[in-house]
Amino acid sequence: MRFLVDMNLSPAWVPFLRDAGLEAVHWSEVGAANASDRELMDWADAHDHIVLTSDLDFSAILAATRRQRPSVVPFRPAHDSSDRRGRDPRN
Repeated sequence: MRFLVDMNLSPAWVPFLRDAGLEAVHWSEVGAANASDRELMDWADAHDHIVLTSDLDFSAILAATRRQRPSVVPFRPAHDSSDRRGRDPRN
């Protein structure tokens, strides 16, 4: 599985996912910080990645456009608040 971690989640999730044997990339590594959700979705679809995000809009985009891909995992970790971003998610 390949995951694209959205800008609204810490880049520290990438090594965490990789340590679990999964492929992962943070959006900041492949796209512009001010890119639209649709751009991120298009990239994920074209590169066969699952979007990991805390943004609930992605599911709405899939429904509104009747798209089947990419898969979206809404993820709201309690310990990934703004004061902890950038820290290791395992701590």
